[in-house]
Amino acid sequence: MSTRTAGLIPPPPLVYLVFMGGAWGLANSLPLDLPEHTLANLGGWVLLLVGIVLMAWAALTMHRHRTTINPYGTPSRLLQSGPFRYSRNPIYLADILIYGAVGLWLDSLWPWLLLPILIIVMQRTVIQPEERLLMRLFGDDYRDYRVRVRRWL
Repeated sequence: MSTRTAGLIPPPPLVYLVFMGGAWGLANSLPLDLPEHTLANLGGWVLLLVGIVLMAWAALTMHRHRTTINPYGTPSRLLQSGPFRYSRNPIYLADILIYGAVGLWLDSLWPWLLLPILIIVMQRTVIQPEERLLMRLFGDDYRDYRVRVRRWL
């Protein structure tokens, strides 16, 4: 185990799955359809593909620099290359893109209405604890990185 315990933050994939399940349930019980658009299906595939590529790029960057991808692990390095040049949280950004793909395929406004809440939950329950850990581990280097690189994009 790391300097954190697993009970302090929820598993990030579970947070996204809970919101996807909630959006699906709401879409089925209280339909709120998206305005009809012929490119919604294609847009979903594009978001899915971009999300998968971004996630793989981030995971490969982490592997290449021999640091953990496990949100409960302790990072050995502060990554500032690859997708981490553009986003402090490229994997969570990839998760948002994949969530958006599912949102388009559900053909419902519910995923989009829940998205701001999902982002707030992720920031408060997952990202902020991770940022506190990174601050303790990397100090001024992390502080400088936060000034240069935005949390999401």
